[in-house]
Amino acid sequence: MQAISPRIDDICALREFVHEVLCNYNQLEIGAFQMTETVLTRSGKPCGMFFCLHGPRSVKLTAVWETDGNSIFFYGSTGERQHKAQVPHSSQNLLALNRATA
Repeated sequence: MQAISPRIDDICALREFVHEVLCNYNQLEIGAFQMTETVLTRSGKPCGMFFCLHGPRSVKLTAVWETDGNSIFFYGSTGERQHKAQVPHSSQNLLALNRATA
């Protein structure tokens, strides 16, 4: 259930990867549904990101990228974990890019 993600150099590539995986695992057309994201903090410091794909009929599919282990956990509409992927790039650089573009 764990896989290595393709090289992710920036926050846009991370968003695209998360969106594609959520769509593929849930048999949705890529690009057909909106995805939102939120930076997660611990003690006031960024520690990851929460992604939510808003699918058909109010279905919500989520993913959490945690920077400590540099992993992304993907969850289905009932909250079960569907997939885990390692991010082979510095998470702190991605969070810095996210803050700069926000």
